[in-house]
Amino acid sequence: MDFIEGLPKAGGVNVIMVVVDRLTKYAYFITLKHPFSAKQVAITFIDKVVRRHGIPKSIISDRDKIFLSNFWKELFATIGTLLKRSTAFHPQTDGQTERVNQCLETYLRCFCNEQPHKWDQFITWAELWYNTTFHASTKTTPFEAVYGRTPPPLLSYGDRKTLNNEVESMLKKRDLAINALKENLCLAQNRMKKMADLKRRELKLKVREEVYLKLRPYRQRSLARKRSEKLAPRFYGPYKIIEEIGAVAYRLELPPEAAIHNVSHISQLKPKLGDQQVVQRQHPMLTEDFELQLWPETVLGIRWNKE
Repeated sequence: MDFIEGLPKAGGVNVIMVVVDRLTKYAYFITLKHPFSAKQVAITFIDKVVRRHGIPKSIISDRDKIFLSNFWKELFATIGTLLKRSTAFHPQTDGQTERVNQCLETYLRCFCNEQPHKWDQFITWAELWYNTTFHASTKTTPFEAVYGRTPPPLLSYGDRKTLNNEVESMLKKRDLAINALKENLCLAQNRMKKMADLKRRELKLKVREEVYLKLRPYRQRSLARKRSEKLAPRFYGPYKIIEEIGAVAYRLELPPEAAIHNVSHISQLKPKLGDQQVVQRQHPMLTEDFELQLWPETVLGIRWNKE
């Protein structure tokens, strides 16, 4: 479950809530109006999803404020749904929904490039397109996985005629848009898959092993400010691994003054090689005027000035 925000306002809505079933890959694209509360999202989720498929056993989401709210936690704890949230700066935990988000954004971008304030009119078609598309992982379409039958085809209007000129014009425009959309989607999906495959790597770490941690000072406000945050070190440490959390996350032994979460995904870690000297173990504490604050460790003596 995730939100697509930052969309132009269309038909009174500007947010899409994406819900994907992990087993069948069936998806729901639900439009919302920002701002919204956890109660509104829960009511919408129950109305659109729960009434059709029942109460889910678990929900995977990111760390959005809606999913971290007390109302959201108590509601699903009461009905017995396990909430699983991603670790910080690792959207791949909910990678299935993130991938659907990319597909949906590409679909809308191809369809609504010249009319961005009408994207809400294509959401229903986008949902039908996704759920009737063959998935290589399941070897079937989400529609067939849920309903047990092949989805009804969308018939092309072609060269047929109708007595109503307005209907004929609308159907011809739909055929042209669908043909252009198929070509653009095919090119975009092939390009994204090729680029993503180039960046993937296999890595396995062990407890007690030392690693460097990748941080983003220009995004993480808990880090000390620097004059040039873009040119700040990318990796800090090394820090010792004290626990393995699942297959792809590790708990690190961070300094006591660290203000960041001590569980990081493996993609944010780099093994320490050799016996290199530590360049920077912790971040210097700077004021708002970029002045270094120094604190004495011990007081060796006191001298009083008498005026």
